[in-house]
Amino acid sequence: QVHFTESGGGSVQAGGSLTLSCAAPEYVVRSRCMGWFRQALGKEREAVASIDNSGTIAYADAVKGRFSISKDTAKKTLYLQMTSLKPEDSAMFYCAAADDRVYCRHPQSYDFGRWGQGTQVTVSS
Repeated sequence: QVHFTESGGGSVQAGGSLTLSCAAPEYVVRSRCMGWFRQALGKEREAVASIDNSGTIAYADAVKGRFSISKDTAKKTLYLQMTSLKPEDSAMFYCAAADDRVYCRHPQSYDFGRWGQGTQVTVSS
């Protein structure tokens, strides 16, 4: 069983910022694809951002220009910097890893086999 330790969630006002962190075993951080997903109450889990092992990054249209994904292999940590947060960003955020880099192009939750426990982000207006 893989254990991811996610942190950094919390409650902020609209326009605020948060940085999420996901600590994982080294072999997971070196996975061909890692990503952040989110799931709001009553909605399906959706991809937010992904990064493959060549450094290629993709973002969902809803977060482009506001969120930034990065990975520090030495610290075995995946990050998601979130700025200009909106109430509609409120959700449980999960980090995940996939074995094939191709899954980073159009991330779908069913292609990711390793998941964290999630961290809650709540944005108030």
